[in-house]
Amino acid sequence: MKRPKLSGLLKFFAVMLMSFSVLLLFWIASPLPKILARPETQIFEQVWQTVNDNFYDPEFNGVDWKAMREKYKSQAAQAKSSQEFAATINQMLSELQTSHTRYYTREEPAYYQILGIFVPRSGELQKQLPKFLPQGKIEYTDIGVFTKDINGKTFVSNILEKSPAAAAGLKIGDQILSVDGRPYQPIKSFAGKAGEEVKLLIQRSATPSSQIEIAITPKNFDAKTMFIDAQKASIQTIQQEGKKVGYIHIWSHAANEDQQQLQSEIIYGRLKDADGLVLDFRDGWGGGDINSLNLFTAEAGPTVTSISRNGKKYTYISQWKKPVAMVINEGSRSSKEIYAYGFQQHKIGPVIGTKTAGAVVAGRPFFMEDGSLLYVAVADVLVNGNQRLEGKGVAPDINIPLPLEYAQGADPQKERAIETVLAAIKQTR
Repeated sequence: MKRPKLSGLLKFFAVMLMSFSVLLLFWIASPLPKILARPETQIFEQVWQTVNDNFYDPEFNGVDWKAMREKYKSQAAQAKSSQEFAATINQMLSELQTSHTRYYTREEPAYYQILGIFVPRSGELQKQLPKFLPQGKIEYTDIGVFTKDINGKTFVSNILEKSPAAAAGLKIGDQILSVDGRPYQPIKSFAGKAGEEVKLLIQRSATPSSQIEIAITPKNFDAKTMFIDAQKASIQTIQQEGKKVGYIHIWSHAANEDQQQLQSEIIYGRLKDADGLVLDFRDGWGGGDINSLNLFTAEAGPTVTSISRNGKKYTYISQWKKPVAMVINEGSRSSKEIYAYGFQQHKIGPVIGTKTAGAVVAGRPFFMEDGSLLYVAVADVLVNGNQRLEGKGVAPDINIPLPLEYAQGADPQKERAIETVLAAIKQTR
């Protein structure tokens, strides 16, 4: 009597095992659970929700944001690489047609640069940082260049002063072909190679015979200080026709330190004795206030003269009333554009170069669960109460293009600014 009962139990367990196996096979074969299990899907949802909760315009600039989620969800889930995934996310974000709204991974210098700007002034980001950068250092290994892709080719568009690229003789307009025999990638090409010599293959003209190999030694850039260091290193006094023209490149306009350093150099430092001044606002980052415009717009205040024990006198003037010109390009963004607008409004001096980016809203970075970074436009910005520069930009007074491809270091925008300031100096004498 016991055997039939045991046999029935065995049959029951056999049926259950077969049923479980069928369900398991169905689970493995079904694409939906795979998609739901992928970390990319979780990041995609977090990106979408963060924009949904924080984007400055509740109407999403006229875009059906819920429809964008459905449009890009499966495409993001099926991405075959982190680059492809990021490209899909950024394609979705571009539907909003708004600046300061982009997704960054650790494979981009901008990822570290944005953190270097925002972490010092954000308690929330400071708390989150150790989770993704355990040593608390916001740094990456690089050679100090900005690049631009044109027709599938990568060209050097700007170079940080006193960077490895500058020391190695790299020039604006050089085409980067490879690094140590492999395709150039901004972060990967130099990761782990700080202090080690690498071989950079470049091309200086449209002719392949102009290819040369340059030895260059990458270094670790501290994203919190790299732009102020480059700003200090950029200062020049250019002597022409018996006159002195001062020059400074404002790489980042996002921190008070950058503007305080400008003020210090103009009033007390290396630029105070120049007969004229060129302010270079091309490329880099904006984001800060524009209080330093008071250096150029304020009415002449009292001078301060100090006399030391040996009788030497030092006189300081708190405003710049000598000739000045500003240089801009399509890489001038955010508060740099407001600065250019102020230059024109107050007739401080000519604005020279090409039209600015038209990227004038307020952005804020958010960490995603995997440490990637989402930059979101969280507030609209108006100038003088009713002027919106977003999507419009600022056109220069003197339009001077800079043809980038194989420019061989030529900088007609800077040269024209120097010429313009020299002419203004002569008129004031």
